[in-house]
Amino acid sequence: MKTEIMNNSGLVGFSDIKKEPIKGWEEFFLEGRQFLTTASKAYAAKRKAFTTGILYNLVAMSIEKMIMAMLMKSGNLPYNHTMHDLVESMEEFMPGRLENLGEELKRLDAFQEICDQDEYIIKTPTLIEVKRMLNLADRMESLTMEQVM
Repeated sequence: MKTEIMNNSGLVGFSDIKKEPIKGWEEFFLEGRQFLTTASKAYAAKRKAFTTGILYNLVAMSIEKMIMAMLMKSGNLPYNHTMHDLVESMEEFMPGRLENLGEELKRLDAFQEICDQDEYIIKTPTLIEVKRMLNLADRMESLTMEQVM
């Protein structure tokens, strides 16, 4: 099998290497959808046990799991799991497909900046913000399904 040279230097670059799917992507996708279903049902039922902070975390986990499933299936892994890192990996993997979703996803990081254990920030979202997050998660589920199915 002949390798095609893709750049002017005569060398094969990292982008020329075909990546293999990473095991477990199916479980990540299923778990992401389960988190979204739980958050959506709890929000719709106005269950008091599900505070806006808990709903935010369910939605964020849903989105993270679905994005990771898509990236794992394509053999691409992000540097880290912040929304900024996930968006960067998706933009590299599927340039131009995110449109305004990327900026919306990055805004989710503002609710929990917890990387520095001495100076972390946790902002409690409003019900209106949770509704927007659920809509964003629904759009991510559709985009992810296009890529993994």
